[in-house]
Amino acid sequence: MADSKAKPTKVTNKTPPKSLGDPTREKAAKRLSQESEGTPEGAAAAPELSALEEAFRRFAVHGDTRATGREMHGKNWSKLCRDCQVIDGRNVTITDVDIVFSKIKGKSCRTITFEQFKEALEELSKKRFKDKSSEEAVREVHRLIEGKSPIISGVTKAVSSPTVSRLTDTTRFTGSHKERFDPSGKGKGKAGRVDLLDESGYVSGYKHAGTYDQKVQGGK
Repeated sequence: MADSKAKPTKVTNKTPPKSLGDPTREKAAKRLSQESEGTPEGAAAAPELSALEEAFRRFAVHGDTRATGREMHGKNWSKLCRDCQVIDGRNVTITDVDIVFSKIKGKSCRTITFEQFKEALEELSKKRFKDKSSEEAVREVHRLIEGKSPIISGVTKAVSSPTVSRLTDTTRFTGSHKERFDPSGKGKGKAGRVDLLDESGYVSGYKHAGTYDQKVQGGK
């Protein structure tokens, strides 16, 4: 006997399957992207430095391999003022620069921070641009420094000495030392230190050495 009860209709799930770009995979991709950019997940990106702070850091590390760029010594402060023409020899002198540095830094400190650096520039701007307002003077001093780098002095040339010249001039060498160099002054290497056997088959000093093969081929 056939079952007279109707079977309930199976409801199909019309919800589309999750795509491959689900949260788990997206999170992993985001993490890889952050790692490739050098930013750890959850950490804020480092703020972009201003042109003034970049110049400050360049001068702060100049000549000091251990410097971090966050603090500046008095010597580098003076160099910055010279190289960036904050010192003009009339309104601002090296003495003014030293006085402002001593005034701004702490009593027991030998360096200034970037914030103290800006305070020092504000002090000098009053002298450097006397005919401008305080804000304009500070802006002008900043423009002198922004984007600048320390000026590297010329390389010191070696002083020629008669003694050094005599010791390095191969044309003046004698004996076994002379045999170690060719007429142009270039070293011969092993040939100049060891007597190498001539296995060419020619008599030593023969002018036409190495021409036998050419003569044979030319006669054919």
